[in-house]
Amino acid sequence: MADKIKKTRTPQQIGKASKQKGARFELEIAHYFKNHGFSDAHRTAQHCGKTGDAGDVEGVQHLHIECKHVEKLNLYNAYHQAVRDNSAKNNGDIPVVIHKKNRETVMVSLSLDDFIKIFSTYINEEGE
Repeated sequence: MADKIKKTRTPQQIGKASKQKGARFELEIAHYFKNHGFSDAHRTAQHCGKTGDAGDVEGVQHLHIECKHVEKLNLYNAYHQAVRDNSAKNNGDIPVVIHKKNRETVMVSLSLDDFIKIFSTYINEEGE
């Protein structure tokens, strides 16, 4: 019986794999929005590169979207990044973090004040 040889990945290989995982998730989220009626949704790095103030996914009106696909997420750091990058644009978008762990549900995090803006609009449009 041949012994299994475990390959050790270098930090560079781990970093590259992590970056690719994030890029795939950003693309997945852009496609999700496109499939739900936001035809202009696109992954930012595909169109204009990383400029520092653009979200990971653009083309969704009124949202500044940061995407995180990691096992250990510091949610407050990610949210503060979304707020900081959104503030640089100064257009009043709502900063959101779309995040997930492997084999888990995709989640959205935003401030309670921003949530109530969205939810109140939804309730008012439904006529309740």
